[in-house]
Amino acid sequence: MLGKLVVVAAAMFGFGFLLVPLYDKICEVTGVNSLTKVDRGAAEFARNTQVDRSRTVVVEFDANGRGAWKFRPEVSSLEVHPGELVTVVYDLENTRAAPTVGQAIPSYAPRQSAGYFRKIECFCFQQQELGANETRRFPVVFVVDPKLPKDVSTITLSYTFFEVGGRSAAAQARDAGAGQGG
Repeated sequence: MLGKLVVVAAAMFGFGFLLVPLYDKICEVTGVNSLTKVDRGAAEFARNTQVDRSRTVVVEFDANGRGAWKFRPEVSSLEVHPGELVTVVYDLENTRAAPTVGQAIPSYAPRQSAGYFRKIECFCFQQQELGANETRRFPVVFVVDPKLPKDVSTITLSYTFFEVGGRSAAAQARDAGAGQGG
């Protein structure tokens, strides 16, 4: 009986230990809740890509704020030519009377378009800290790869902005510096 309990406890510990990497892999495969990594080659790609003026793609912009955030794009959609460098601006407002830290998580529809949507600059690459009742504007600079399949004529870029628990590294560093009697 003791042996069985030890095996069950070890299995539960192993499952708990593997839960985060397993969750990350499931999210990566399904395209859900994936954190955006900086596309190091996007700027070079944009400089060396020909604009396909024979084709337009409608890019729709969606924003969902969770927690203390009011979050919206300045435009709801744009017609772009694949290969064209495009900038769209999102407005983000902290509605609390205290500083708040958040992270934007993007998603794309249709899902296959994610690999053809190359971001050069995006607020989603890192956490954002806004002061009490602060409003800021954040650009997203992107290019749609001309290799986007011809049957895709509309891409929806949707961001969900979540409050991040705890405090940002920048705030902690400021407080630590202030506490040292600078």
